[in-house]
Amino acid sequence: MQLFREIIDRTLATKEGEAGYSVTETLMDAGYDCYWVGGAVRDMLLLKLPADIDMAVSAKPTDIMKLFPKSDGTAAELGSVVVSVKGQTFELTTYRSDHDIVDARRPESVRFGTRDDDALRRDATINAMYWNPVSRELFDPCKGEADLKERLVRFIGEPNTRIKEDALRILRLVRLRSLIDGQYHPETYAALKNNAALAATLSGTRILEELEKLLKLPKPSKALIDLLELGVLPHVLPELAACRGVAQPVKYHLEGDVWNHLMQCADAFTEDHGADTRIAALFHDIGKPKTFSLTDRIHFDEHAKVSSDIATSILERLKMPRTRIEKISWVIEHHMMMGSFKTLSDERKAHWYFHPWFQELLQVMYLDIAGTTPSGFSLYDEIIGDYDEFLNSHPRPEKPLLKGEEVMKLLSIESGEQVGKALKALHDAQVRKEVTTKAEAKEFLKKLIRISQK
Repeated sequence: MQLFREIIDRTLATKEGEAGYSVTETLMDAGYDCYWVGGAVRDMLLLKLPADIDMAVSAKPTDIMKLFPKSDGTAAELGSVVVSVKGQTFELTTYRSDHDIVDARRPESVRFGTRDDDALRRDATINAMYWNPVSRELFDPCKGEADLKERLVRFIGEPNTRIKEDALRILRLVRLRSLIDGQYHPETYAALKNNAALAATLSGTRILEELEKLLKLPKPSKALIDLLELGVLPHVLPELAACRGVAQPVKYHLEGDVWNHLMQCADAFTEDHGADTRIAALFHDIGKPKTFSLTDRIHFDEHAKVSSDIATSILERLKMPRTRIEKISWVIEHHMMMGSFKTLSDERKAHWYFHPWFQELLQVMYLDIAGTTPSGFSLYDEIIGDYDEFLNSHPRPEKPLLKGEEVMKLLSIESGEQVGKALKALHDAQVRKEVTTKAEAKEFLKKLIRISQK
């Protein structure tokens, strides 16, 4: 208990904790209930500083927005308001009871209720703990604290029913088990396995959102392996599931098949790896099942290009913005080029080393090596040395003279591949010092479009 009190004091001393306390006080002074709920409470009981603080309140959305002028009521109809206090943002959700779900997707409507109702409609017991920073009261109607001591992930209520209410709970509970390094309650495990096919009803947007959260876990492979073994992965990312059992040349890949390689890559993520790098690394060899051949040894000819094309298809299905898809696909397509950089002329090095996505490319190359046993970084280190030396002796060109929106307006084209190609051509012209002003940039692109139309 002493350690719990210490983590509370440390939390309240942070900027977010101090602002969260202020939000709670404001609501209580106005006569409303306000509790920190879910992950913040769970983290503190695990003696960790909470990553985010969400709150459950008795106030209706309209009441919340009156109390907090700096608020976003975009999701007010679903009972949630985002408020800003002291430079920090918090999601406040009004106590809710059962809600109407259609096809295991997002709620069509919500009904407000009591704190007890709100607890019973949540997914897992360890996400249904409520804590008030003013009174220091812990409300734990579903015995989440006891489950947390056992590192137990357990659905609230009847597991099959909870999944059918919202199939996203399948992905959420798998991620939750990995997050706390826990285990499943037997009934929860059986329900996840029996209802795996329901994951196919989820929208691409929701799957992508959950995938990005999963890839930020301390050990993403644990959740990904769970999704495969539960039979969920073939319904959300069948192309990734197909990598299981695809052999690699044992001389270079003692880690095992393509699946093992990708899992080892994912577990090598560090804090400086952004979402695009993580997704690119996860999918960088996803074309190997289609390019497998066996002659003198196992080969995967042109697998980088095939992987890029498959990744593009996946990310389009997941409704990722086009600009992000183009970057991730470009990185995957070029991830096998490391051996060629040192032999390039300075002009060609400038093309690559100044490329706006080259940092992500280097990161995926690093992860590709880290995901391989044995891991040989000597060539990678040489490239990093050459890259640093080149940048020191060749100042990086100025920022792009035109933005994507300006290119679209100038050339009367819509967002898409053409915009990316135009920006790349302009970037290369800047590197070569052929274009140095905004006026020259506009004239360069006009000339480029005239040539392409001939």
